[in-house]
Amino acid sequence: MLESTGFSGEFPPPGGPMLWIKWLHIVFMVTWFAGLFYLPRLFVYHADTSDRPGHERFVIMERRLFAMMSVGAVGTVVFGAWLLFGWFWPAPPWLQAKLALVLLLVLYHFGCYRFMRDFRAGSNRKSARFYRYYNELPGLFLLGIVLLVVVKPF
Repeated sequence: MLESTGFSGEFPPPGGPMLWIKWLHIVFMVTWFAGLFYLPRLFVYHADTSDRPGHERFVIMERRLFAMMSVGAVGTVVFGAWLLFGWFWPAPPWLQAKLALVLLLVLYHFGCYRFMRDFRAGSNRKSARFYRYYNELPGLFLLGIVLLVVVKPF
């Protein structure tokens, strides 16, 4: 019965550890991006909030979401580095470009932390409109990263 599914019953399945590490890299990347897409959207709503209970609710939501997306970021980087040094070193040009985008994404992540800290302290000076534009950046990073990984244009 297992043969009809293409799985022979071996553990780990054929393909070696690289496929498992790649799987973990992708799972953590999805977790990270979920937070990167949603946290700036919370900033949009938080910037428009004027009541104290609403402000406190957003502070809690932002802190919890940032913690979850930070776990995703760390896992993405750890398993990505494992893939890089275990199987893709020296890095081909497409991967070097991807790594540059990931570095910018890490800086974006730290920018989110800074904005979250400003909201928590009550010192946010940015408008909801600013955060609407800021919220679009992770989508552009995702398009570029996936394009480089799938198409490998150079």
